[in-house]
Formats: sequence, C-alpha cells, structure tokens
Amino acid sequence: MLTDAKVKAAKPKDKPYKLGDSGQLYLYVSPAGGRHWRMNYVAPSTQKQKTLSFGSYPTMTLAEARAARDAAKKILSAGRDPAIERRVARKEQAQSDANTFESVAEKWFELNSGWSLEKLREYRAANSDKWSWKTARHWTKKPAPWSAVHSADVLKSLESDVFPSIGSLPIRSLEARAPLLLEVLQEVEARGAIETAHRLRQRISGVFVYGIAAGLCGADPAASLGKALAKKPRSKPQPSVIDGIQKQEDRLRAIKNMLAKCEAQRCRASTKLALRFLAFTAVRSNELRFASWAEFEGIDWGNPHTPAPEALWRIPAARMKGDDERKAEEFGDHLVPLAPQAVAVLRVMWLLSAGLPYVFPGERHLHKPISENTLRALLIRAGYYQRHVPHGFRAAFSTYMNDRPLSERKDGDREVIDLMLAHVPEGKSGSETAYNRAGYMDRRRELACEYADLIGADLCDPAEHLGKPIRYAATGPGRLAA
Repeated sequence: MLTDAKVKAAKPKDKPYKLGDSGQLYLYVSPAGGRHWRMNYVAPSTQKQKTLSFGSYPTMTLAEARAARDAAKKILSAGRDPAIERRVARKEQAQSDANTFESVAEKWFELNSGWSLEKLREYRAANSDKWSWKTARHWTKKPAPWSAVHSADVLKSLESDVFPSIGSLPIRSLEARAPLLLEVLQEVEARGAIETAHRLRQRISGVFVYGIAAGLCGADPAASLGKALAKKPRSKPQPSVIDGIQKQEDRLRAIKNMLAKCEAQRCRASTKLALRFLAFTAVRSNELRFASWAEFEGIDWGNPHTPAPEALWRIPAARMKGDDERKAEEFGDHLVPLAPQAVAVLRVMWLLSAGLPYVFPGERHLHKPISENTLRALLIRAGYYQRHVPHGFRAAFSTYMNDRPLSERKDGDREVIDLMLAHVPEGKSGSETAYNRAGYMDRRRELACEYADLIGADLCDPAEHLGKPIRYAATGPGRLAA
C-alpha cells in the first residue's frame, strides 16, 4: 500500500509507471512528472476492463483518492458504471450552472406577465433602452395574471436590485445561501425602502417556488427572510376631508365646501363634473375613469327632461378591484343606482363626449380616459393637498352615512353601504356573495339619493360649467382675482 511519503517521493522516469495501492487504486506517474490517481475496474454492462481517473497529486491527496475509489466501488456494487455516472453528473451540473437565478426569474416573469422578454429587448435596443408599461403592446404575448403596470414594476426591481448581485449564480447554489439573499434585501432596506425590500423578498421567493415546480431547485431560501427585515410601516389611509371631524354637520360642511372650492377653479367643465360624479357615486377613481356610455341603463339620452328613476350604472366585473375569481364572476357586475343629481351630470357629459369611448375623456387624447392625476390635481389646486384625494370620497360617504342618527337609519344599512362600496364582507369569498350583488337595490337607491341631496344641495346646475374660462390669464392678478 502507498503512503504519503511514497507518493511524494515518486519521481518521473523515461517511461510511465504505476505505484499500486489497494482496491485497484494506483498512482500513474508520467515521464513529464505528472502524478495521477486512477483505478481499473470491470464495466458491469460490457464486462470489459476500463480505467477511471480521479485527479492529480498533490491537488488530490492519498486519502481523498481512496475516498473517491470507495465511492466508485459503491456505484459498481449497485451494478452501475462509475464513468457513466460521472458523465451524467457533469451534464446535470452543467445544466444546473446554466439555470442561473436570472434565467429562472425570466421564465417566472414571462409566465406571470405574458411578456416576451426577447421582444422587449429588441424594443429597448431600438429605443435607446427606453421603455414603459405603456409600450407593452409591442411585446405582450398573451393575457396574463399581472397587469402591465405591475409587470414593469417587478422587472425594474429585479434588474436594479437583484440581478446585479445574484443573477449570474446558479439557482441551486443559492438554496443554502440565505445570508447572501438577506444581504441583497438589506441593501434595499438601508436606503429606507422597507416596503420595497419586503416586496422584493416576495418576488425572489416567487422565483424559487417556480424553480421548485420546474425541477430547477429544491428549496426556497427566501421564504422566511421577511422575519429578518425591519417591520413594514403601517400603511396610512388615504386622506379624506372629514378625517378627525366628529360632528355630522361639520363633516357635511367640509364636503360641501370642498366641492364648492373645486368647482370654483378654472379648468375643463368635464373635470369638475367628473369630481362631482365621483362624490355622488363613491366609486373608485379607476372605475370612474374607464366608464363607458354602454354601462349606463335607464336613461333616455334623447330627451334630457325625462325623469330616470331607475337609472343604473353597471360596472363590469372585469373592471372591479379584486382577484381573478372576482373579475370572472358570472353575475359579478357592480350595480350603482344613480341619484337624479348624478344623472344630471351624465346628461351634460353626453353633450360633450357622446360617441367617444369614455364618458370622461382625456384633455389631449379624446380616445383615452381622463388621466389618473387630473382629479387629484384639481383637489390640490383647491387647497386640499394631503387633506383629500379622490379615494377619500369613499371614506366620506361611508363615515357620514354610517354615523347618521338611529332615527335616520334602517336595520342592515351598514351592510347595504358596504355593498354600495363593493366591499366583500370579511371572511367571505367573491363567489359566496355574488348572488347578493344586485340585492337591496331599493334601499341602495334611497341612500344614494339621500346622500346626493345632502352634499349637492348648494351646487349649481352642472350645465352652468359649460363655456366657462378654463385657464387663468397670462398677465394680471390671475388666480387671486378669479
């Protein structure tokens, strides 16, 4: 048997020679001075003698060579060829190395976004690397779970905060390297982006979950890293003008004053009417922005003086907030009974936008909806920066109507108000409440009319906004004199 001293002392000769150890292991010494560990064995499938190479001394020590020999003999005892097993292992390792975190993340991203990253890269190359979710039509392959906005946010966060650090590493190599992933997240956390760090952890975890399902890795090291990050700050509710006001009469006064100040601003009539319509209906701003004329029922557009006691806005389920199950409900349309004041707004808008795709069109592009920032900008100009946002009308409606005196309420009004706001009761799925989407319609209409009577009591006829100045003069006192 060999010893470390004998191996170290082996010198080259004119011809190659062998120094034998035990169990078919030997040291092959070449004329050039190379010392290589080898083993002869009989292949199980062919019964022919073959030679297996392990490595070279001193990179591989005698003890390590014996361990490699024992491992090979174990494979032989199972009736398998260690040379073939080695080739398979190398191929698997090469495939594993090719499955980098970035390549797996791209597959996960394409599955959820519906984007073709190949087409996106072509578009970026042709446009100086400039792109946004608005240009997604150039590379979208099919409908997918994520919206274009969310898809862009996910891709940009991965490209800026994850890929530079771990993108080139094989995903399997990261399974036992949770500290490295935590370091990536803590760098984001260190710049004060705590919520971003938590979202990034979820996205990294999503990549690993996809990798596990695809057989590209075996564990998700990011699953519990959220516990090692700073706690997410509590989300602030979107401000409403009635926040902190306790008395009902003061709340009502605040809402009416705000509407009056907004409508006193110089801007397009359709912007003022959109804000008024949002206040009357308490829908989400996106539901208003994308409202089309086909969604309204029970209104005779040809005769503006015809009453519309059954006027209804049927918002398609696909446009409502919620998961795919909610959007796909067969009877999931959100029904909004319209008070006469809301109908009056629509009749004026009919004069402005009938025949256009949206009831409240954008200023620059009439085929597009009003911008998501237009109503917020109007509120800011009227002095309500960080005091009220478009979503705040929902809180105003809910708070005021739920806090009415008992003499003005009926049993079940709280549930009816939640239904008017398209809230799904806690603990209930969309399918469990779908049958109730059209429920309590009479009471919903009564409440809608009652609220519109209260907040719209001092507002002018909506038609009076037509033809008014929409800009301030370039010179002179301007806004102060308006």
